[in-house]
Amino acid sequence: MSGKVTYLGEFEQVVLLAVAHLGDEASGPGLRTEISDRAGRAVSIGAIYATLDRLTTKGYLRARDEGGGTRVRRFFTLTPGGAEALEAARQLQARMWRGVDLRKAVRTRKS
Repeated sequence: MSGKVTYLGEFEQVVLLAVAHLGDEASGPGLRTEISDRAGRAVSIGAIYATLDRLTTKGYLRARDEGGGTRVRRFFTLTPGGAEALEAARQLQARMWRGVDLRKAVRTRKS
């Protein structure tokens, strides 16, 4: 990987992955549905837009406006930096999970 990658929070990862699934059709309402369907998680549209703004500022998403007049829709696409950040998050989780036996970890703890 090149450049500095900022660690992603869980919801940032969820939003980036939803954008990746939707491709060129990723808009706020579509992302809300995608996250609800795939993650079984209800989220407010405000939380989605705040996260989209933050990820766009970080350079992980690119925004484009379509339409005109009072009916402008904003769509988002994953940038190479966003894909790199997601891959770094995936690799970090894989390293952390490697060798973990939750049954053993729970059994060895004393309450």
